[in-house]
Amino acid sequence: MPYLFLLGAIAFEVLGTSLLKVTEGFTRLWPTVACLGSYVAAFAALAWAIKHDLPVGVAYAMWSGLGTAAIVAIGVVFLNEPISFQKIAGVVLVIGGVAVLNLGGAH
Repeated sequence: MPYLFLLGAIAFEVLGTSLLKVTEGFTRLWPTVACLGSYVAAFAALAWAIKHDLPVGVAYAMWSGLGTAAIVAIGVVFLNEPISFQKIAGVVLVIGGVAVLNLGGAH
């Protein structure tokens, strides 16, 4: 069950980060409310996952690493950001690091 809350935390964090551009520097009310609400939900779900026996290091690595990979993909697919070998290599390294931390610290 903690992993489901962690996935929810990742999804809310990705949503909040995806909304940052449309807030226009927090000058647009409803996108700002949605963005900040997403971040609050992300932290609440992450806190719940950690409270229920997920190691902090593993949870945070998954939350930040998988969130980063998702944001890169969203940027490329939906926000017309350029893709490069370095960007792909960085995402592969981030995911690899999360996997190594998970294998070494989840038990």
